[in-house]
Amino acid sequence: MSQDHDDRLLVEATQRDPSRFTDLYEQNFYRVYAYIARRVGDRHYAEDLTAEVFREALAGIRKFEWRGVPFLAWLLRIASRAIADHWKRTGRESGNPSAESDPPGPDDIERNAMLFQLVDRLPEAQFRVIHMRFVEQKSIREIAQELDRSEGAVKQLQLRAIENLRAQMEGAHA
Repeated sequence: MSQDHDDRLLVEATQRDPSRFTDLYEQNFYRVYAYIARRVGDRHYAEDLTAEVFREALAGIRKFEWRGVPFLAWLLRIASRAIADHWKRTGRESGNPSAESDPPGPDDIERNAMLFQLVDRLPEAQFRVIHMRFVEQKSIREIAQELDRSEGAVKQLQLRAIENLRAQMEGAHA
């Protein structure tokens, strides 16, 4: 609840003074980027779309209404529209009919926002492995080398983190 309260105060401060948007940007950049990168699969497109999301968010911050849903959910809604537009453009250019996919719905966005918050609360070692594996998209071997651990230890940390997240997600929906 304190995170929601902090988000709300930060959003309200930004609505009064848009120069405060930097704080919202820094707090949410990696989550939005990871969300987009997983869906478009190309770093350059992900970077461009992430920039587009934050430009749109800054332009519309005064219209944002607090409804008890994390600010990140609003950003992810903007991101899902940007991704859908991206796939429509690239689908037409490449003639790829599979590029026409439905953007995630509000339940998906809210679940993803909750998952990002839970990832932030993981123990440091688990967080680092999850971040490196799924945001930076590194292999188990690369993570093991960077963390100076065995591949087995990295796999174990990843497994524990995923089990931890699954249990917390199930507990939240019980």
